[in-house]
Amino acid sequence: MNITQSKGLFLLGGYDLEMLTIKQMLEGRDDCVVKDKRLRWDNAHLSAYQDELLHYTYNNIYGIELQEDITPPENYLRIDHHNDWNYKPSALEQVAEVLGVTLNRQQQLIAANDRGYISAMQELSATEEEIANIRKEDRKAQGVTETEEQLAEESIRSNLRKCGSLIIVKSQTSRFSPICDRLFPYKRLLIYTNQEWMFYGEGKAELVKILKDEIAEKKVFYGGGDKGYIGCIRHAFSKEDIETFVNQVKQEYEHI
Repeated sequence: MNITQSKGLFLLGGYDLEMLTIKQMLEGRDDCVVKDKRLRWDNAHLSAYQDELLHYTYNNIYGIELQEDITPPENYLRIDHHNDWNYKPSALEQVAEVLGVTLNRQQQLIAANDRGYISAMQELSATEEEIANIRKEDRKAQGVTETEEQLAEESIRSNLRKCGSLIIVKSQTSRFSPICDRLFPYKRLLIYTNQEWMFYGEGKAELVKILKDEIAEKKVFYGGGDKGYIGCIRHAFSKEDIETFVNQVKQEYEHI
């Protein structure tokens, strides 16, 4: 028997703090083979690993937060917690279960951050310092630059509108996490550019129902629990469509 047949092949998805933590957990294990294409969230497709799928035989193949744009092999197992897998634990927790390992305190906080953002870390009694450090490391892992941090601050200063219980920010950067982190806590937050939008907080579940067709068409994605997030794929909608959506959400909440 080929020695690789007794191992699990793990294919890494888009980089964030959780994905880098998963990588650290997997590397060096005798029962794992790890493949890493250093993907971003927007290009984390299973097809990026097509050569690995064609040329190697493993006991199980685990795709971690990969969009299945090609048909997976029969021994493929999906590890995800977005869209129709929104009910699942974080990817880090799922990998830990596969490996039979227990998460340490830092890993538990990283899993909570990815699953339910700052609120989930607070439920674990995370200190302000722990939360700030994890959010900083997560932005760094996502590739957020110092310039993008500054653009986030400028977007808040110049382009923030309060409409009832809703905060709207037109962002000068495609990186929304530094804006979210600076504005937390919020009840409802909508960030957008001419190419994409993201809604965070209360009302996310209702938007999932309203946009079910767009979700089925893989133009819209969601995650993070009942008060998590929902957003559109970059360039999935026109500038005019995005402006229409922003105005509709504004009208929904401006008197609440």
